[in-house]
Amino acid sequence: MPQKPVELILMQQLASCLAVPMLLLDPAGNVVFYNEAAERLVGRRFEETGAIPREEWVSVFTPVSETGAIIPFETLPLAIAMRERRASHLAFRFRNLAGQERRIEETAFPLEGQGGRFVGAVAMIWEGGGQ
Repeated sequence: MPQKPVELILMQQLASCLAVPMLLLDPAGNVVFYNEAAERLVGRRFEETGAIPREEWVSVFTPVSETGAIIPFETLPLAIAMRERRASHLAFRFRNLAGQERRIEETAFPLEGQGGRFVGAVAMIWEGGGQ
């Protein structure tokens, strides 16, 4: 496995110290880390799942609106941060790996390295959103 960019490593260290649930994605959209605060939302410890390939997490964590309509992946904050390289925010519901439905608010933003090089995205999540 290739070495992570230093910016992702530093963000992982910061996320490890925070009480706010956070997920880190690499430039390909793979979840490369989520902190202890995010484990309850995800439904499993990071030590159990390890990195989660984009195809897997996109298919497992189906986001829905308050009316129950499936939210297209490309309109989610993480997808917007990855594609458009800008911050985004949305409240929605999803079912986690433990089969529990969670209502959250997600704010995602791109992570840039030296010279503006895109190195991934970060999502900060608050439970109880979408009201």
